[in-house]
Amino acid sequence: MLSLDVRPIFYVIGALLSVLALAMAMPLVADLAAGADDWRVFAVSSALTLFFGVLLMLMNRTERIALSLRQTFILTTAAWVVVCFFAALPFMFSAQGLSVTDAYFEAMSGLTTTGASAYLTVSVLPPGVLLWRSLLVWLGGIGIVGMGIVILPFLRVGGMQLFRSESSDKSDKVVPRAADMALGFGWVYLALTFICIVSLRLAGMPMFDAINHSMTALGTGGFSIQDTSIGYYQNPAVEWVLTLFMFLGSLPFVRYISLVRGDYGSLWRDSQIRTYVIFTVIVSLGLALYLVVTDRLSAGEAIRHSFFNCVSIITTTGFASLDYLQWGHGPIALFFILTLVGGCTGSTSGGIKMFRFEILWLALRTQVNRLFSPNRVLPLTYNGKPVDADVIISVMSFTFVYIALILIFAVLLGMTGLDYTHAISAAATALGNVGPGLGGMIGPVGNYEPLQDGAIWVMSLAMLLGRLELFTVLVLLSPSFWRR
Repeated sequence: MLSLDVRPIFYVIGALLSVLALAMAMPLVADLAAGADDWRVFAVSSALTLFFGVLLMLMNRTERIALSLRQTFILTTAAWVVVCFFAALPFMFSAQGLSVTDAYFEAMSGLTTTGASAYLTVSVLPPGVLLWRSLLVWLGGIGIVGMGIVILPFLRVGGMQLFRSESSDKSDKVVPRAADMALGFGWVYLALTFICIVSLRLAGMPMFDAINHSMTALGTGGFSIQDTSIGYYQNPAVEWVLTLFMFLGSLPFVRYISLVRGDYGSLWRDSQIRTYVIFTVIVSLGLALYLVVTDRLSAGEAIRHSFFNCVSIITTTGFASLDYLQWGHGPIALFFILTLVGGCTGSTSGGIKMFRFEILWLALRTQVNRLFSPNRVLPLTYNGKPVDADVIISVMSFTFVYIALILIFAVLLGMTGLDYTHAISAAATALGNVGPGLGGMIGPVGNYEPLQDGAIWVMSLAMLLGRLELFTVLVLLSPSFWRR
C-alpha cells in the first residue's frame, strides 16, 4: 500500500474551511440588515466551520507544502467533498431547513457552479440564504478557474496537459503557483463582478438582485433569487447584460490577464475562443430564425431570447428568460446538445469544453487525410503548438467516459423512478454542471425538490465528477493508484 503524508492535504482543507467560515460573514450581515433571524444560523455555521478549519491547520502544520501527484489528486477531490459538507450547514440550520441530502445537494450545486436547486421556491428565502447560494457559486467559480489553469494541467486530465506551463511542471510548485495565479484571477473576477453589478443596476435591477445575479452570472452557476429565474424581470436590458457577462465568464481567464498587460489580440488568437464565438453566434441566430419562421416570437424577441438562453446553456449557467420547453421538439433537442458542449478551458463553465471538440475534429481530419496520403507526414497542431499523441488519447478517453457516464447516471436515475426524458437530461445537466434539465419537473422553471433522496445523491456525485473533469475522481478508484 502507498505510504502517504496526509498533513499537507488536511492543512489545505483546513485553510479552505477557514476561508469558507469568513465568507459566511456576508450573509450574516445581510440577514442582520434585513432584520431576519437567520443571522444566527450563519453565526453558528461560521463558528463550527472556523473551529474545524483552524483545528486542521494547527494539527497538520508543516514547514512547506509540497504536494506529490497522488497527494494533489486526493486533495482535489477530498477538498470539494469536505467543503461542500460545511457549506451545507446554513441550508440545514435555516428556518426553511433542508434535509442533509438536499442541503448537501444545494451546496454541491453551488460550489460546482451547477445551479440546480432543491428548494421548492426560493423567493420566500431570507436574504442571507439567497446571498449564500450566490456566494457559493462565486467562490466555486474562482476556485474552478484556478484549478483549471494550474492544477488540472499538472494532473494531465482529459488533455489538459496541452495548457501546461513551464511553471507548473514541478509538483512542489503547484501550491505557490496556484496562490499567485488565484490572486491575479481574483482581481479580474472581482472587477468583472463589480462591472456587472453596476450594469444591472443601470438596466433597472434592484441592488440586492444585481449583486446576486452578478455573482452567479460570472460564476456561470445560474442560481436566481426568483422562482422564474430572469424571466421574472421582463427586462430586455437586464437580459442583454447577463448574456454578455455569462459569456465573459465562459472565456479563459488567462486571456483577461493578457488583456490587462496590453496584449489586445490574445483573445482572438486563441483557437478555442474563435470557434466558441462563431459556434455560439451561428446556433443563436439559427434558433432565432426558427422562432420567427414558426411564428413563436417576433424578430426582436426571438433574437433576444435565443441569444440569452443559448448562451445560458452553452456556458452551463442555467438562467432562463422564459420556458423554452414550449418552443417545440427541435429547440429541446438543440438545448440537449448544447448541454454537452460547455465553454472554454480555464473558465468557470462546465461541459466537455470547446477545445476537446477542436482536438477531436483535428484528429478526425488528420486521419481522413492519411487515408488518401498514407505516406505523408501530417503534424497536428493547436494554437501553433504540436499536439502529442497522449493529448489526443486523453481527449478521446475523456469524451468516451463522459458519454458513458451520462448513460450510467441516466440508468441510475431511471431506477429511482424518473422517466427517460427526465433521467437522461438530469444526468447530462448534472455532469455538465448546467442546472436546468429538459423535463417539465426539472426544466427552466422547475426544480429538483420532487426527486427522491437516491436521485439527489446520484446527481451530487455526477456534479462532482463533472466539475473535477472525471478522471481526477475516477483515478482514486484504481487499486494501482494506492500501490507504491
